[in-house]
Amino acid sequence: MGYGYYPFTLQLSSLNLQPSERDIVIQSLETNDQDTLTAQSELITHKPEDFIVHALIDYDDISYDEHADLIYDLAGQAIEHLNGYLSEDEVKNVLSGNRQLIAKAIHAQMANHYWEKASSYQVEVRSGFTPLKKCAYTINAGQAAHNYRDTVSDKNKIKQMLFGGFSRCLYPLQKFDSDTERRFAVILERDATKWFKPAKGQFKIYYQDGAEHPEYVPDFVAETDDYVLMVETKAQNELDDPKVLTKADAALKWCENASQYLLENGGKVWKYLLIPHDQVKENFKLADYVIRFGKKVGS
Repeated sequence: MGYGYYPFTLQLSSLNLQPSERDIVIQSLETNDQDTLTAQSELITHKPEDFIVHALIDYDDISYDEHADLIYDLAGQAIEHLNGYLSEDEVKNVLSGNRQLIAKAIHAQMANHYWEKASSYQVEVRSGFTPLKKCAYTINAGQAAHNYRDTVSDKNKIKQMLFGGFSRCLYPLQKFDSDTERRFAVILERDATKWFKPAKGQFKIYYQDGAEHPEYVPDFVAETDDYVLMVETKAQNELDDPKVLTKADAALKWCENASQYLLENGGKVWKYLLIPHDQVKENFKLADYVIRFGKKVGS
């Protein structure tokens, strides 16, 4: 089992640590005379980053050998944040008393950028098909379903709208999260033999998100004469997002396993497509998307 953390930028705007009083007042019980003993910083002979790193590797899921570059980068970001409003001596003071708190804040954010890959998988296929999940939609009273080919003037309201008029969709009505999805449905109605937008629990694909394993629900599933497609449309600037890539990896493995089973039992190959939203154009053919945006292992 391999695991690690994607590089990221810390969010530290809410971390506003202040130096504490380090002087110790000594008073004689006999004379009442007072002397002040100033505590010497233990950071004099060490880089400030070292003390955060040492606190981070106390966590069981952080390995110095495997994650040294990342945790030193994160520790450096934390030091840069402190240097932004404290003097050098004040930074040393804060680190001396709050290194565990800083490490805890960093570790919490690392969980959101965690990845994990199994060295091998044991796949068990329990059935060659699964019935469609029931879908229930809510709309405003008196609101009629729109034809899927109708241009939506106010795209901000598309999530509240219900669409119909399909001839190849497995459901009579569908909702779309964006106008990109509506336009891709136009392509599917033209080029696919059948298609639908999966409901939660239809395929039971799960991905790693920190310590959680949420379900991934793709935008579309469509069948043609030659293959079955699992499709995700994403904004161009989200294509390299670690969470998007993790979902794609989980879906790709599902498609590979489904393909292996179905090809051995007279079925069709499954393909996974990750399509930039600005490439969804009605004059493009579905086969073009398979060639241009079909995901493969390691891609």
